[in-house]
Amino acid sequence: MSEWTDADVPSMAGRTVVITGANGGLGYEATRVFARKGATVIMACRSVERGARAKSAIRREEGRSRVPEEALVVRECDLASLASIRSFAEGITADFDAIDVLCNNAGVMAIPRSETEDGFETQFGVNHLGHFALTGRLFPLLRAAEAARVITHSSAAHEQGEMDFTDLNWERSYGKWRAYGRSKLANLLFAYELQRRLEKHDMETIKSVACIRL
Repeated sequence: MSEWTDADVPSMAGRTVVITGANGGLGYEATRVFARKGATVIMACRSVERGARAKSAIRREEGRSRVPEEALVVRECDLASLASIRSFAEGITADFDAIDVLCNNAGVMAIPRSETEDGFETQFGVNHLGHFALTGRLFPLLRAAEAARVITHSSAAHEQGEMDFTDLNWERSYGKWRAYGRSKLANLLFAYELQRRLEKHDMETIKSVACIRL
């Protein structure tokens, strides 16, 4: 297998990228690389304060002249709240004409059972349903781009995931790792199905891909 690193990322000048969970982990690194390559990165974060700290750290690491203030835009987006997702999308739609890349990255892993604001089991609600809703809300902006990408971050844990449509909300028997695996399987299935539907409707300007092993 050939290697592909951040050095292979082409210039992103003039592109707009949305990354969920941009204040830490993979989201932070992706934000840093895209900003370095010239993109405007919308940092969709549950905590605006943590997002602002991440923005400052990236500008310090990369150089403030290389990553200007306006290159990183911090916005609140809580994937455990459909109202927050709607508010985020409405704000982005008001301020931007198109989105070139959507990175569905944020997630929670192997936590005790809880529910989102809307009553969904949290891992399934945040990792899958939140990103499903966000992609739908931002779809018009993706269509407005010349060549858009929807990148959904799954995990090798999808191999342990099983779909039980009689108990998607884990109300009978909850296992935190089994629930995580199910959410990552849902991520993968979503990415595949989105691409299938894009091809069916001849929407060649948008591609849906999944990251499985990182």
